Amino acid sequence: MRSGGPIRLFAWLLGLAVAAGACAEQGIRPTTAATLADSADQVLFKMSTTVTADGVRRSLVVAETAYVYQGPQKMDLRQIRVTFFDPQGKQTSVLTARTGIYQIITGTLDARKNVVVVSTDGRHLETEHLIYDKTSNQIRSDTAFVFDSPQQHGTGSSFVSDPDFKNLTVDKPKGRQRGAGILLPER
Repeated sequence: MRSGGPIRLFAWLLGLAVAAGACAEQGIRPTTAATLADSADQVLFKMSTTVTADGVRRSLVVAETAYVYQGPQKMDLRQIRVTFFDPQGKQTSVLTARTGIYQIITGTLDARKNVVVVSTDGRHLETEHLIYDKTSNQIRSDTAFVFDSPQQHGTGSSFVSDPDFKNLTVDKPKGRQRGAGILLPER
């Protein structure tokens, strides 16, 4: 065998292996969840955390999975359940959603996909997107919603409200008040 023969043979085999690999199928690609998990600083399973104000429990956040990002101070939550409490610590409502982004510094929760809020007094809200802003003490949605209570039924294309639905602004409202028969016209 000539000098350099084994090296040339090795180079030829390596080239053949690279060429064969280039023609092969792409194989399994990582899912979005794997990408999120790879870039998250922490991944928590069956996560729960209590948010307090002045020593009083204000909410309990539970998620099947939480991707925690230290730099932007946010948590990407999956299959979430948030229980809200009044200033005396008494439960007022429960929010469930498939996904949500919780901004740790501001206390803002951006819930998405199958968002349902049920209050202890029988009010029920459904939408695809809901934002709870702790700083302004507001909830809002920029998508269509359905609201039901023992006395009312209403829909609209968006809304802004306080968490108790006492100061409510609705875009394109439609609805009725049970018993009294008042109908809100569509704009």
